[in-house]
Amino acid sequence: MSGIAPMSKHPAIALVQGDATGIGPELLAKLLHLPEVRDLARIVVFSDRRVFEAGCAMAGVELSPDVVADFEDAKLESASLSLVDVAAPGLADLPIGAVAQAAGRAVLDCYGRALDLCNAGRLDGLCFMPFNKDAMHRAGLGAEDETQWAKARINHTGRVSEFNVMGRMWNARVTSHVPLKDVAALLSVAEIVSAIVLADKTLRAAGVARPRIAVAALNPHAGDGGAIGTEEIEIIQPAVAQAKRQQIACDGPFPCDTLYLKIRDGEFDCAVSMYHDQGQIAIKLLGFHQGISVHAGLPFPMATPAHGTAFDIVGTNKANVEPARRAFTTVVKMAAANR
Repeated sequence: MSGIAPMSKHPAIALVQGDATGIGPELLAKLLHLPEVRDLARIVVFSDRRVFEAGCAMAGVELSPDVVADFEDAKLESASLSLVDVAAPGLADLPIGAVAQAAGRAVLDCYGRALDLCNAGRLDGLCFMPFNKDAMHRAGLGAEDETQWAKARINHTGRVSEFNVMGRMWNARVTSHVPLKDVAALLSVAEIVSAIVLADKTLRAAGVARPRIAVAALNPHAGDGGAIGTEEIEIIQPAVAQAKRQQIACDGPFPCDTLYLKIRDGEFDCAVSMYHDQGQIAIKLLGFHQGISVHAGLPFPMATPAHGTAFDIVGTNKANVEPARRAFTTVVKMAAANR
């Protein structure tokens, strides 16, 4: 039946175009040109057709999706490829490699449609090409980031968070896209426990049977026993203890200047950082061209390449498809497990 995801060995996955002025269209074309990708899922692309075709031209590939005006007409057959043409006024004349409100508006339209269908159970997961947050804010994002926007869009309750993943190394966060000066005030035992619980749940969904979680300190040297900060004593240690009582394999707080070596060396599967750059810098340094972001806590899996829109290389056919491939295969794996 068209527009409905019937039971199949192939999950039905939404692919969202990403920012039209960045490398997203090129990456989308390169990703869909890989035979092993097309064989994994029934794929529905949400994109303005002109943006999709421009991406194919940039990548130097030819693709022939089944183009439809509405999802209801999409053919979700085994290993199929449909393109829902989400017409976006103002995209045709945009210069590449520059922030544009129209590009942000088009992203929100495509992304919102895909989210709604995943939330309704009509698609099994979502992978999106890089967004540009500046463009999205100009277009009226009205939220901290795309993860929080997704939560509001589908009226989801409960914690949602972005995880950065590089190979076997996972990084979760307690706070995310907030000013550094606000981080300490936003930390609480409940918030940290919630982050640890979500990390445990998400890694299990990704196939890790018994996740080992390392919790980061906030202050240098983990506070040096309170000499340079008391958050470790008053907030982080009690949170770790509470999570352990919930039968979660976690430890900490560990000083951040050595914590990520433990993750790299396999002592732990996941770190829970207190703020955005605490984990981002380490994970990206260890494998920038392999990293993906998993947006956890939603009722369905969602992931994207961890890099940005790379305005400096748009139109040069230099975009590396590997992070996009990893993001897509992660969504497929998690969606298959959910089904």
